[in-house]
Amino acid sequence: MSIRIKGLMVIVSLSAALFLTGCTGEEDQSGTGGHSAHENMEHSGSGELPEGLKVAENPKFELGSKAIITADHMQGMDGAEATIVGAYDTVVYSLSYDPTNGGERVENHKWVIHEELKDAGEKPLEPGDKAIINTDHMEGMKGAEAVIDSAVSTTVYMVDFTPTDGSDRVTNHKWVTEDELTSAE
Repeated sequence: MSIRIKGLMVIVSLSAALFLTGCTGEEDQSGTGGHSAHENMEHSGSGELPEGLKVAENPKFELGSKAIITADHMQGMDGAEATIVGAYDTVVYSLSYDPTNGGERVENHKWVIHEELKDAGEKPLEPGDKAIINTDHMEGMKGAEAVIDSAVSTTVYMVDFTPTDGSDRVTNHKWVTEDELTSAE
């Protein structure tokens, strides 16, 4: 193999690796309209659940059912068909924080659940409260001090979906709220 072809293969491999590590846009750091607030987000997850999380007794979307995602937490999410792989009753937070790795401040990140906050106690937190994030949905998230922007008691879902932009299938994505899903029928 020529050096030129080997070099091209290295470039393609590195490009693919960078693409697969997370979103790379920087247009919108608000977390409300674009995917860039989820830069370096681990789109697929292990399916591992935080301690104390309660399975929803009567979720609107049952395990194995299909739903359409109406949220745009990341590029290719809005309009994607999801398969429900978990439903849990909890308090879900949008929050703002400075990443522990020195990255730009993340505003209004959706979503972190009560069980993913360190020593959060039994009572739900309220907007303006501070908490330490104890999960790593994104690079630099775990251990960061966050300010709660909103708190809602609801059912959250872990979902599998294929993004509408043609990127790789996402499995065990955490979290989508019940009002961010609509019936697939």
